[in-house]
Amino acid sequence: MGKGGSLSDGVVKKIILSYTYVAIWIFLSFTVIVYNKYILDKKMYNWPFPISLTMIHMSFCATLAILVVRVFHLVEPVSMSRDVYLSSVVPIGALYSLSLWLSNSAYIYLSVSFIQMLKALMPVAVYSIGVILKKENYKNDTMCNMLSISLGVAVAAYGEARFDTWGVILQLGAVAFEATRLVMIQILLTSKGISLNPITSLYYVAPCCLVFLSVPWIFVEYPVLKETSSFHFDFVIFGTNSLCAFALNLAVFLLVGKTSALTMNVAGVVKDWLLIAFSWSVIKDTVTPLNLFGYGLAFLGVAYYNHSKLQALKAKEAQKKPEQPDEETGRLLQDREGDAIGKRNDQQN
Repeated sequence: MGKGGSLSDGVVKKIILSYTYVAIWIFLSFTVIVYNKYILDKKMYNWPFPISLTMIHMSFCATLAILVVRVFHLVEPVSMSRDVYLSSVVPIGALYSLSLWLSNSAYIYLSVSFIQMLKALMPVAVYSIGVILKKENYKNDTMCNMLSISLGVAVAAYGEARFDTWGVILQLGAVAFEATRLVMIQILLTSKGISLNPITSLYYVAPCCLVFLSVPWIFVEYPVLKETSSFHFDFVIFGTNSLCAFALNLAVFLLVGKTSALTMNVAGVVKDWLLIAFSWSVIKDTVTPLNLFGYGLAFLGVAYYNHSKLQALKAKEAQKKPEQPDEETGRLLQDREGDAIGKRNDQQN
């Protein structure tokens, strides 16, 4: 085949590879969520210790991240001073530990499907906190979009068959802390030119999370675990669960690195619908028509928000492109002027 044929083959391979990364990420994200639900739910594995589970994840991920970065040198560490670490990474680690603790705790009280519906509030939280911290500009149309998402989630919550107030408070708290973490990453790291991929994030943040989580663990879960003398650490369950959690971070690294963050957002929507279907069909959670109607409203709002973000990104790229030819033209003129001056000097000599 000619050049056109080889180009087509390359494009097809790229498309197949992109879809493969998306499928791997959806599978691993799906698996981690369902696996966590299985471990924490009192009707399943019945190990309701979310802080302990999160600490196991962080210990495992921190160990593997150190091996990947320091021992095998597969990923380059980021140059970072102690002051930057204490002022930037530590606050982000504190927010991340709170987000993970509360989100894992919610699985004890709420269904997987309802938790996914509540997570639709993430863009609302990120935008609101961004406006408060002056990282986002307030716009009436964007705020109306945020209100439509909130309305959809409120309708879904009203139609929830197994509504638990404490579980909702935990999940909303997790959304708030995670949204604050995402905004603080922009303020504390991105503004300083520090970029962390999922592996280096684990390398720097996971040990920090472990320290923060150990404080509530000592007072909340350790006394209960100490009294439960019959408990034996299940290496198969917790080992495979932690491995899935680490593999998910690797999948995020591949997905964002080889495709884009927007692709991950779209894949996230697909994953949410799959989880709702799985929760209803396999776990036998009750999903009411009002649930689906409310989440459908929220889904449309999130889709419109992602579309608006993409259009804004395209507009920025379009503004940058005309500047490049102008710069190139300027360089050519300078080169020509330089050549002309050189020729004049040669003629004078």
